[in-house]
Amino acid sequence: MAPPNTAPRAATARERARAELSREIKEEARRQLAASGAGGLSLRAVARELGMVSSALYRYYPSRDDLLTALIIDAYNALGSAAEGAIAAGHAQGVPARARWTAVCHAVRGWALANPHEYALIYGSPVPGYRAPEATIGPAARVPLAFVGLLSDALAHGDLTGTGGVGGVGAAARGNGAAAGGTGVAAATTALPVTGPLAVQASALSAALAQSAPSAGGPAGGAAPDALPPNAVPPGAVPPDMLVRAVIAWTQLFGMISFELFGQFVGSFEPADALFAYAAEQLAAFVGLR
Repeated sequence: MAPPNTAPRAATARERARAELSREIKEEARRQLAASGAGGLSLRAVARELGMVSSALYRYYPSRDDLLTALIIDAYNALGSAAEGAIAAGHAQGVPARARWTAVCHAVRGWALANPHEYALIYGSPVPGYRAPEATIGPAARVPLAFVGLLSDALAHGDLTGTGGVGGVGAAARGNGAAAGGTGVAAATTALPVTGPLAVQASALSAALAQSAPSAGGPAGGAAPDALPPNAVPPGAVPPDMLVRAVIAWTQLFGMISFELFGQFVGSFEPADALFAYAAEQLAAFVGLR
């Protein structure tokens, strides 16, 4: 008996035409984002620019919110790919965890500077009347998963100044203050106890991240840390205090990028290259990376 044919089916001409028109619709929608923002996005205007009747466009995107969702998912996935690519490249080349951290920070910033309107769509002001559906959750999780996966890998390979579950990163930072910047942010981690409701929230976040991470080759299958994909987050691999610091660093990173993109550094730290590079190193020290 011949084995079943497992080769992927080639797209039909109709499917290719639909995919191409869907791409054109989204490209025109992105041009509208750049011109008038997400609040000014109009299906009728998109159809008019493409020489389509509105009823034809509705077969692809029944409403403005459906089109916005497609753009948001594309933006999250593009940013996720940039972050994951930076980590994977460093992982393949044996780059130390701290250098991988700064590389992914620069990759995220680079994508944002190259795609300011898409960045504003996912990290700017909420679009009036729009409520993001569940389909956006997975793509939105890719960047934080990439960062937490990096920390998980660093923890497994001893590339942290301490482990949150054994003595605390802050305790180790006291002994490594000079190497990590003396009285700088690494030493300041001693002032961040993770107890009470915060510890409960961090543990819940850790479980949610573990469920969102790729399962193939994960701890359930007995794989060694080296066998995990660069963005995998083994359940329980990142202690709560380290996870809280990662969340703080993550928000600081995107705050810096937003300040730069939305003109808050004009007349002070513009261009922001040197400030951003310094901040990425400080955030690496804050989370405990060697």
